[in-house]
Amino acid sequence: MYQYLKNLTATQQVGAMFLIVFGLLLLGSITAVVLSLREHGDDAAADARRYELRNLDGILRTSWVMVFVFWIGWLAGEWVAIGLFAIVSFFALREFMTLSPTRRGDHRSLVLAFFVVLPVQYWLVGTEHFDLFTVFIPVYVFLAIPVVSALANDPTRFLERNAKLQWGIMVCIYGMSHVPALLLLDFPNYDKKGAFLVFFLVIVVQLCMVVQHFASRKLKRPPTAPNISQSFNWRSWLIAVMVASLAGALLAGITPFVPGQGFALSLIACVAGTLGHFVMKALKRDRGIPSWGGHMAGVTGAGGLLDRVDALCFAAPVFFHSVRWYFDL
Repeated sequence: MYQYLKNLTATQQVGAMFLIVFGLLLLGSITAVVLSLREHGDDAAADARRYELRNLDGILRTSWVMVFVFWIGWLAGEWVAIGLFAIVSFFALREFMTLSPTRRGDHRSLVLAFFVVLPVQYWLVGTEHFDLFTVFIPVYVFLAIPVVSALANDPTRFLERNAKLQWGIMVCIYGMSHVPALLLLDFPNYDKKGAFLVFFLVIVVQLCMVVQHFASRKLKRPPTAPNISQSFNWRSWLIAVMVASLAGALLAGITPFVPGQGFALSLIACVAGTLGHFVMKALKRDRGIPSWGGHMAGVTGAGGLLDRVDALCFAAPVFFHSVRWYFDL
């Protein structure tokens, strides 16, 4: 089977990858429907099972959307893929800012973030200006945002308001923009297979998140920071990182990496993604909300999108720059 896939053209290999992924998602969705049809009763254990099924349903729905985005982007070309990820960034930032109080003096800065910073960042990705795309937000935008805010003549909680917007831009735009940038990395003898790199990153990070969740439930260890997360502890985290990194080594055949490189780069991505997700939980606790969407999904319009992609937003830039530095691209 492996030899058969290896002999396919790059386009056929990527198409086979999407067929496999869609098949696995379909199998997962059918399983979730079957489990939801079972009678669970009215006790606390039944409520817990229903809660887990709702979480599973949310993960599956988000996975369908994300894979569909990847698929459409691959079929339609690199610029369409970049545009689709820009839309994801737009809604993620909108969700972040909707649940963070703003003042009238922030309106200019918000317009700058949504309608200038976001399209320019993704244009830099599409035109492969990787050096400028790397520093555009952390240098130029971070200096411009407070200037624009100061010109609005509203000093009330000035530092807090600007830090909040800068944090949202960094996670939702800067972090997410590194995912489509992986499509454009030019590896020798790896032409038109950038979709595999995106697939590799998403699989190892999401696998790490899922394993950590189940390991935490099985081990029942006391949480490391209970005021932030009841499910995060170092033992389950270490198990999840190791399992996902081993999976990355096994998936190295679809990337330009050898197994050792796949393990190391997966380890880096998983550490960044899981700890980034933990940081976003701290931000949610600060805002007093259980999830970025939740009961306010009708207000944000994104239905908890940021909950599903926050780990990827942290993992993508670390993974991208680690790969680019190591392979001198």
